[in-house]
Amino acid sequence: MSKTRLAQLCAVCAAALLAGCSFIPQYQRPAAPVAATFPAYTNAAATAIATAPVSASSLAWQDFFADARLKRLIELALANNRDLRVAVLNIEQTRAQYQIRRADQFPTINAALTGSRTPNSSNSVTSLYNAGLVTTAYELDFFGRVSSLKEAALYQYLASEEGRKTTQISLVAAVANTYMSLLADEELLEITRQTLVTREESMKLSKLRFDNGVASELDYRQAESLTEAARVAFAQQQRQRALDENALTLLVGQPLAGELPTAAAATPLSQATLLAEVPAGLPSDLLTNRPDIRQAEQLLLASNANIGAARAAFFPRISLTVGVGSASSHLSGLFKSGTYGWTMAPQLMLPIFDAGRNTAGLESANAGQGIAIAQYEKAIQTAFREVADALAARSTLADQLRSQQAQAQAEVVRFKLSDLRYQGGVASYLDLLDAQRSLFSARQAVVQTRLAQLQSQVTLYKALGGGWKEPDERPLSLKAETQLKP
Repeated sequence: MSKTRLAQLCAVCAAALLAGCSFIPQYQRPAAPVAATFPAYTNAAATAIATAPVSASSLAWQDFFADARLKRLIELALANNRDLRVAVLNIEQTRAQYQIRRADQFPTINAALTGSRTPNSSNSVTSLYNAGLVTTAYELDFFGRVSSLKEAALYQYLASEEGRKTTQISLVAAVANTYMSLLADEELLEITRQTLVTREESMKLSKLRFDNGVASELDYRQAESLTEAARVAFAQQQRQRALDENALTLLVGQPLAGELPTAAAATPLSQATLLAEVPAGLPSDLLTNRPDIRQAEQLLLASNANIGAARAAFFPRISLTVGVGSASSHLSGLFKSGTYGWTMAPQLMLPIFDAGRNTAGLESANAGQGIAIAQYEKAIQTAFREVADALAARSTLADQLRSQQAQAQAEVVRFKLSDLRYQGGVASYLDLLDAQRSLFSARQAVVQTRLAQLQSQVTLYKALGGGWKEPDERPLSLKAETQLKP
């Protein structure tokens, strides 16, 4: 047989050994356990969402958020947040594990130098020295055990990449929501400060009227109670702002000197245009748009590959140990002419009795697949619920805000009229205090409802899978193909 023919035959045999066969079950994506469409909402807010031109997953967060300070905070968070850093390092770790599994498909060649001296029956010592290249216990993957483990490691790597995107989505949404809470805190602080000033002036007037015998002590004590209540609300609001600032500092991962909105520079929520509109699409879109669902599916594929490895364990395992080099009974003659030699030691191991170990391994792999299917279906159901909740909030909060603003305007007029009636002696002081209380509550409710409306838009954007894509980011399949090539 010619050398060329022999080389071709060796190449074919090597390819057959590397390919082997596979016992991985054929994958079928489980049916989505949710309705075909999201609940319908027919008001103007829902129509705006439905007719928006760009889907949430394809809209980069830089285009979704309009506030420049918020964009800056998100950039800092993406660069410094420790949870996101851990997610990125998890990718590197699982990628290294995949490379280890992939390397198991190829023989490991080592340089070896060994020596032995053994006494024999003639009261002398037999010496043997070897030097050369050695491949030890290389498994010939006829039944696909090694390749199945490699496939499982690959899917786990891809799942970690999706996990990083999920972490980024949550981080972007958390920074945006906390930032808007700070804007609301500033506005509520200003409302509380104005109310406190008004009530202090009212209390001074009541004290003066009481000292001059014009008003009763009851009127004075009621004014004093309302003033102290305003001080309590002011202290609570200051505390809430500090807590939100601390939360944002943790999310961003560094001190925020000069990055936070102040009372003088903050944009009132009623005038803020922070967000773009996005369409809800269909529940089936979530399967490709939500990284957490894709992550669950990659883990399901990994569990599927583990079944293939568990099945292959029932079949013979063939390993090969090969050495080539020089051998001599004297160390000084180890590399002299004529000392060349080689060894080959194949080994076949067929499981006969293992006390049920392989059966238990297969049962564990099947159970793992069942768990992965349930987790995948739960991820879809959770995503559906989050989108449906966000749509419900988004469609009703606009109507609620309009009514809340109308109520606040009515309370402003009521307070003015009550003050005029009290000054004219037509109404009691209790009516004026009640109007003050109602106006304060109504103004607070307007800010809180506006905050909930903006945060519901962020939640919808997050629930639809928006927030991970960068303007120049390639699809995952292209990235994986580039990074994972041998």
